[in-house]
Amino acid sequence: MSTDSDPIHHRELEPLVIPPVTLEGMAVRLEPLTMRHVAALAEVAEPDIFEHFPQVLRTAGDMETYITTALEAAERGVERPFAILERETGAVVGSTRYLDIQRHHRTVEIGNTWLAKRVWRSRVNTESKYLLLRHAFEELKVMRVQLKTDRRNTRSRAAIERLGARFEGILRQHMLVRGGVVRDSAYYSILDGEWPEVKAGLERKLTER
Repeated sequence: MSTDSDPIHHRELEPLVIPPVTLEGMAVRLEPLTMRHVAALAEVAEPDIFEHFPQVLRTAGDMETYITTALEAAERGVERPFAILERETGAVVGSTRYLDIQRHHRTVEIGNTWLAKRVWRSRVNTESKYLLLRHAFEELKVMRVQLKTDRRNTRSRAAIERLGARFEGILRQHMLVRGGVVRDSAYYSILDGEWPEVKAGLERKLTER
């Protein structure tokens, strides 16, 4: 509940625009997603990776449709998708994106992230999120980044919490997935004022790995 004593914050009013960009880390590189990534992503996609996703990617045709839809959203300015590559091998190991880009409110979501099983429990996810968060807060000057996942996806929720994001609540009966399954979504966020502490925590985690 708002009171007269609540602080009033101000942010930039210039609309948020996220152009294509390549983000380099120590172990991963995030590069703009294109149709040339179809075959490599299809090769590492396994149906059970997408247990909690709105769709299951089984074939190269599925992947082509998935990327086409992402690129159409990028053209409309509401998403910015990336392929995730291992720097050491150059192998494509997954995909992620900025989505729900709110141009006039300077907020964005990080999501639609999936990874090849062989890089689960590696530094790939943590460093990918670190690069996206750092770019969002330090270069794009967003005021809020949100993340969401299926309420039942305990592995994803634990990973989001390890980033330092704060749990906001459950959006009940939020979407239909995988042929009509009703999904509740757990929402998390990081605010620009929280970023320095979150950044320090992520850098400690990446140094320890």
